[in-house]
Amino acid sequence: MSGGLARAAVFGVNDGLVSNVSLILGFAASGVDSSVVRLAGLAGAIAGGISMAAGEWISVSAQNELVERELAIERRELAGNAEAETEELAAMYEEHGISPDTARAAAEDVMMHPEVALRVHAREEMGVDPSELPSPLAAAAISLVCFLFGALLPVIPWFTGATGFAPGAVSIGIGVVAAGFVGAAIGRFAERSIVKSIVRQITIVLVACAITYAIGDIVGVNLS
Repeated sequence: MSGGLARAAVFGVNDGLVSNVSLILGFAASGVDSSVVRLAGLAGAIAGGISMAAGEWISVSAQNELVERELAIERRELAGNAEAETEELAAMYEEHGISPDTARAAAEDVMMHPEVALRVHAREEMGVDPSELPSPLAAAAISLVCFLFGALLPVIPWFTGATGFAPGAVSIGIGVVAAGFVGAAIGRFAERSIVKSIVRQITIVLVACAITYAIGDIVGVNLS
């Protein structure tokens, strides 16, 4: 899985988890029936998943369109100003520690093949590989599935028929455990402290739950 799709997966789970567990706790604190909390959780998961997928599709599509525009400009430059592009590529190779003569020879060799030259210039100047642009549809699908997974986890206790504080407590427990796994994944991908990432994600979930619970409690009291 490419870095972009991995990012979409991890953040899809995280967004679904944080948004829906806090939504559920907010409704639960207001004192509504468990069926209402369950409906709110399902609606939040579906609406949020669609929104997440649409946003990811738009984001990746726009990014790809920008890269393709830059590639079209680069392709025109390669065709219409080959000598300057050769000099530019040779200078890049020299910056990597290659001797001037070898850099010039390598640049001339690369420039003999237009598509190869385009890929090399794209990697050196833009940091992208034209053949490895992420798929907007794949990113949207992964975001949708992962958001739904994260969002539906805290809804599970509300299908057991339990009442009172129990299902809410289990939702928080599920949220904390899932947030720990998300934090570990983020820490691993970013090559940062996994413990710090876990603590950060759990803190985010608990703070979000505390805020929405307080709001739900206040609104519930006022409405009653």
